[in-house]
Amino acid sequence: MDKFLYYLVTFLESALSVVGIRATYEEPRYAVVERLERGVEIRDYEGRVAVETDARGQQDGEAFGRLFRYITGANGGAARIAMTTPVETRGRLIAMTVPVEQGAAGTMRFYLPRKVVEAGAPEPTEPGVRLARIPPERLAVLRFSGSATAEAREHQSRILTEVLGRAAVGKPARPPFFMGYDPPFSVPFLRRNEVAVRLQSAKT
Repeated sequence: MDKFLYYLVTFLESALSVVGIRATYEEPRYAVVERLERGVEIRDYEGRVAVETDARGQQDGEAFGRLFRYITGANGGAARIAMTTPVETRGRLIAMTVPVEQGAAGTMRFYLPRKVVEAGAPEPTEPGVRLARIPPERLAVLRFSGSATAEAREHQSRILTEVLGRAAVGKPARPPFFMGYDPPFSVPFLRRNEVAVRLQSAKT
């Protein structure tokens, strides 16, 4: 894809997501295997591949820049790679318009599109950037809209934890984390936010 066209498409995708239109973004594949009270879903996710780097905090522009440079050409094939959703964080909201997962240990990730993985994900060429393979896993997820403030995420996480405490669906493997699908400046009531926990009974 031409470099100018790539950036134009990326900009348009971000603009559409402001009003809740995210059909242009690829999401990880999953199947809903059970629905619990309060709208909690038990999902089995397929294995996937991410590119990741170490981050100092929720707004680490250097870490984000390293990952963005990877998908825009800093890789073994000099390929530009489409962005996907969701944005995933554990305990902290990352104010970004692209999908990234930030772990409690300070790891920031972008998930790669399936076609890129099937063709063989190119190796990063920048120091500190690496590929990570995530095996199939089972998540318990609670979706909500509105602003994803720390208070809102904590409230939804408590609901999720309480619901799981009353259901026999497996023990949480880690604390709840946040998954965001829209930029922070999108229309609040159109936003797709989720809190989730990974369950030890992950599908294999």
